[in-house]
Amino acid sequence: MTDDTDKVADVKTNKGTITIRFFPDVAPKHVKNFIDLAEKGFYNGSKFHRVIPGFMIQGGDPNTISGDPSTWGTGGSGTNVKAEFNSVHHVPGIVSMARSQSPDSASSQFFIVVGDATFLDKQYSAFGMVTSGMDVAQAIAATPRDPGDRPKSPVIMEKVTIRAAKDSEKGPTPK
Repeated sequence: MTDDTDKVADVKTNKGTITIRFFPDVAPKHVKNFIDLAEKGFYNGSKFHRVIPGFMIQGGDPNTISGDPSTWGTGGSGTNVKAEFNSVHHVPGIVSMARSQSPDSASSQFFIVVGDATFLDKQYSAFGMVTSGMDVAQAIAATPRDPGDRPKSPVIMEKVTIRAAKDSEKGPTPK
């Protein structure tokens, strides 16, 4: 297993860049899964398909690249990750894995919290936090949307890059 300590992801979108620091100490399998998918280019070209102001923005579904919009929110990488519920609170900036009703169904979809979502604590695997670009996440959340919470204009993850964290991007996992 690779050492995923002090790595970050730059999520370049058509609205700006969001940088995410990971928490391998509390969610090592989710961090490794996200990094592995990002390094393969899995997220490139996918869309944030669900945006809810004051709550979260969700992306990571490969169906959003070229699939029928009726399938958006149902796709994944083909591999599931066992739940790693932890003590990180779902507050603005926290990055967590989306899943179905089954706790062990997380795959590739993730969400960035933009409001208080502590009701999700210990039910979803928080695995990172935004270190810069929270204004971008908030702007994505404020994007006009249809009744299904899909942005009316596509919000695209153009490229997700994994790199070593700068000293200013490092820090302890919030407890």
